[in-house]
Amino acid sequence: MFRPVLTLARRLGLRAGRCAVCGAVTPDGGRPLCPACAEALPPRTGGLCPACGELSGREEDPPSLCPECRADPPPWDELYFHGQYAGVMRRLILGYKFHNRFERNRLLGALGVRAFTARQGRVPDAVVPVPLHDRRLVWRGFNQSLEIARALARHVDRPLLVHGLTRTRNTPPQTRFGLKERQANIKGAFAADPALVKGRRLLLVDDVYTTGSTLRECARTLKRAGCTGVDVLVLARTVLD
Repeated sequence: MFRPVLTLARRLGLRAGRCAVCGAVTPDGGRPLCPACAEALPPRTGGLCPACGELSGREEDPPSLCPECRADPPPWDELYFHGQYAGVMRRLILGYKFHNRFERNRLLGALGVRAFTARQGRVPDAVVPVPLHDRRLVWRGFNQSLEIARALARHVDRPLLVHGLTRTRNTPPQTRFGLKERQANIKGAFAADPALVKGRRLLLVDDVYTTGSTLRECARTLKRAGCTGVDVLVLARTVLD
């Protein structure tokens, strides 16, 4: 089950002698993950809501809209994600973002591409990353959403709109807040360039979906700027209690 992830990562140029998660020596120097960690990263393709990613039923069940999305659809059409924000996936993302594990860049890009192809995502006109504010970018040194979006743009052979969205306010991290506070914190925090996004169907890319507040604000901002539609891709979906 893990072979497609390994093959795709190698095609994207990733070379490593040790597992990017646990550090074990890999059987093949070109493999980014050991078999055990790769086995823990299968893409989730069924038993989920295709709009918000809420998990329900068995994994082999076809995607089906949840009651919340039928009553109040999000401002995008499809949500693609690789799997739950837990276990190996969580360790990969946290190490990448906060512990300078930038060597995981291509692997996470490969997982993003795998999430898109596993659900047979529709090809967009362009790819847009969720932006960081300039101050946060200087502090972290890179935008993880932009790096994942690069891999998607190469895969679908479409433009990467680095400046399609900008963050106009340096908001406090969303992890500090509950749902209502997140919505208030992020409201009006983005601007879209109509010259880049108007008339285009876009694929909006981020790393983790928690409550969806940031993605909703981004999608609404893009639509106000004249894009014709939005799909969303994230690496992982948090499962809330």
